[in-house]
Amino acid sequence: MRSCRIHPSILSADFANLEAELHRIATADAVHVDVMDNHFVPNLTLGLPVVRRIGEVSPLPLDVHLMISEVDRWAPGYADAGASSVTFHAEASAAPVKLARELRARGSKASLALRPATPVEPYLDMLPELDMLLLMTVEPGFGGQAFLDLVLPKIRRARAAIEGTGLPIALQVDGGITRDTILRAAEAGADVFVAGSSVYGTGDPAAAVETLRNVAQATPGATEHVVE
Repeated sequence: MRSCRIHPSILSADFANLEAELHRIATADAVHVDVMDNHFVPNLTLGLPVVRRIGEVSPLPLDVHLMISEVDRWAPGYADAGASSVTFHAEASAAPVKLARELRARGSKASLALRPATPVEPYLDMLPELDMLLLMTVEPGFGGQAFLDLVLPKIRRARAAIEGTGLPIALQVDGGITRDTILRAAEAGADVFVAGSSVYGTGDPAAAVETLRNVAQATPGATEHVVE
């Protein structure tokens, strides 16, 4: 059975009460923080000062997802701010290997994200430089979108490539994750799941986290893959 992790996205939380919202998901494995600049994606959310402050009050590690332009310039600052993991988009990086190495050198895990239509194959050779690969299952920019099943074959190919490395690289999916879609994503090979509205849209976010984790871990056909 695969060890699955749930990273609720605070994009669906109450921004006026973020500290309280963080404590409502204390059963999660990390908190997913979406940073958008209204350039790489058509939305504007949080920046470095807010993320730094979130890290100071969060009971969970920060899984920061940068959906921004000039990511090679800005990403190291999030590692310096204490993010446990920093995800940058391949489509926004001019030197992804260099950036991944810099993030690791600054004490953060390095993660590469791909849009739904971006093929994974050109990036498989750099898997050893990564701690996590994020495959978007919606177009990045807004929460509440429907899961794109067309990404499932890419998840399977990525899982096979990760297993081929023999390294403990996590495979994360982000977008449209619900009790139903997490089954398909887990069966395809994902083991880290970003969930927003399906957690914060309930009356008991902590219970929703546990439900999603249990469903994912009990998925038939899932193979063991544990990431520390």
